[in-house]
Amino acid sequence: MNVQLTRTRASLAAAGLLLAIGAPTAYATLDDTAVAVPSRGEPYIETQLFFGTARPDGGPAVTDEQFMAFVDEEVTPDFPDGLTIQAGRGQWRDASGAIEKERSYELILLYPRAQAPGSDRRIEEIRRAYEKAFGQEAVGRVDDEARVDF
Repeated sequence: MNVQLTRTRASLAAAGLLLAIGAPTAYATLDDTAVAVPSRGEPYIETQLFFGTARPDGGPAVTDEQFMAFVDEEVTPDFPDGLTIQAGRGQWRDASGAIEKERSYELILLYPRAQAPGSDRRIEEIRRAYEKAFGQEAVGRVDDEARVDF
């Protein structure tokens, strides 16, 4: 019986050792980078613009109607293929150091990477036009590369 117990322990130890050695290899094959994911879509740039509605001078906030009129006049002519607008709540530190909380809009634009130089100029014109029209200190901008398929 003692020999049997020794063999059982030796077998269990060997099995444990094999699992310990083999487990990292098995888990490595589950790594997401090892899976071939087909590339979809075309290379695009995604630009997000963040428009605040509170006026630094204390005047009335930009209304939905005013913002949509701005989009119709200043954005749509330069980006007629489409855009997305999301209403939100935001905050940021203004030039005086105060934290401002306000209604805001996020405007999302997608355009082919090849059109980025011309689109960049038009986007900067949109930002400056909003700042001037509504007395804003800034319009936030985020750019990222994306693959887009319609």
